[in-house]
Amino acid sequence: MSPKATLSAKDEKFRHFALNDNIWKVVLYVGAPLALYQSLNQLFKIFDAMMAAHISATSVSAVAYLSQINMTLSALGGGLAIGSSLKISEAYGAGDFELVKKRVSSLFAMCGILGAVILLILIPAAPQFLKLARTPESFISEGTQYFRLELVGMVISFFNNVYMSIERARGNSKRILQLNMGVIAVKLSLTALFVYVLHGGINMISIATIISQCLLLAAAIVNLNQKDNAFGFSIRSISLKAVVTKPMIVLSIPVMIEKVAFSFGKVIINSMSTIYNALTVGALGISNNIGGITTMPQMGFQEGGSAIISQSMGAGKPKRAIKAFGCILLINIMLGAVLMSLSLLFLKQISGLFAGDDVEFGNMIASIYRYEAYGAIPLGINSSVLALLYGFGKTKITLTINFCRVFIFRVPILWLLQNFTNLGSVSLGIVMAISNTATGLMALIIGIIEIRRICRQYQISFSRFPLNRETIFQNK
Repeated sequence: MSPKATLSAKDEKFRHFALNDNIWKVVLYVGAPLALYQSLNQLFKIFDAMMAAHISATSVSAVAYLSQINMTLSALGGGLAIGSSLKISEAYGAGDFELVKKRVSSLFAMCGILGAVILLILIPAAPQFLKLARTPESFISEGTQYFRLELVGMVISFFNNVYMSIERARGNSKRILQLNMGVIAVKLSLTALFVYVLHGGINMISIATIISQCLLLAAAIVNLNQKDNAFGFSIRSISLKAVVTKPMIVLSIPVMIEKVAFSFGKVIINSMSTIYNALTVGALGISNNIGGITTMPQMGFQEGGSAIISQSMGAGKPKRAIKAFGCILLINIMLGAVLMSLSLLFLKQISGLFAGDDVEFGNMIASIYRYEAYGAIPLGINSSVLALLYGFGKTKITLTINFCRVFIFRVPILWLLQNFTNLGSVSLGIVMAISNTATGLMALIIGIIEIRRICRQYQISFSRFPLNRETIFQNK
């Protein structure tokens, strides 16, 4: 017999709010804390890179290269969490709380299995795996143990990503923000202690990550230890039956492939960038981190928006889902414009933080980012369309968009620039600008096509398009 599955008064209140209140209020309530969390998380990555740069320029390049490989692997767990959480949100919106509990518990079990397989295979074979990924020998010798430690932290983050996805579905964005602010504070404090006081190497940076992730996992265990709550974890609710897991897995597989392919594409770009010199990898990684100042808040609204859209669809409210997309699109375009302008205005100071006294390295960072920055608004459009597609369960289309972003708009163009121009490392910035802009245009076209299709399917008048001011500000 399955455990009892009910909603707390707080969860019931949020469900009513999410499905009935003014859509702007809902999007901002859910999305703003997630955008702030993503921004703080990006700042943490930047500070982390700065501390690695304090060790040496080679260290920051090794961390940038190996972290991207780690992100390729973590995309497996991240994709599973994203796809499955959308089905949890859908069941939540539909009012099937027993199914919510089964999916929550089963998702944790699947992440445990996935994490165990990755650790058992890759920890013993780390050097061979890094060679297979075409990692420069200097990075392998310095970073093999770092990579192993990062694998441990990655598996812990699998569970934390699931937990955050569940809290996002419940509308607990503020809790996500508060917990992660604590994690970031602990992580930065430990990293500063290990690097500046104890003069440790990059392995200590990874240990700081593991400790901080363990604290978040402990909070997840406490907050999900709710016996009868639909969002609580229960061993008895774990079910690997197709009726429970199949919808989650079917929706997650394209997301997993998409994220693995996207991250792997970045590994290819990193490998291609070593044609200039090893430090170019670090400059590109730092440029990407600076770009994240703009794109990560947009990602926050993407994540929150996809949950809102999925809940609305579960409750049979497609028109409300379309309105939510309109709000997310406007917010992300404004964020892109403002943050891009600020990052370019202070680019010299920002790049100097990473380069220290190495003027050449600082100029390399700035020359790459100066082009990459112009993708901020197109990527805001892309994030908004992805929220729409995730919410409607169109993960195969999101896979297509992100595959094209790397393997059509990025890798081939970089190859052409490297082989038929003498632009040097600036090519990396140019290819980022081209790929991000092309991706935004592709997403815009797909978004228009999908909205027309959705309007026809659900008999929604297209004249009342979600960017229509009157339509957006209506409550229902």
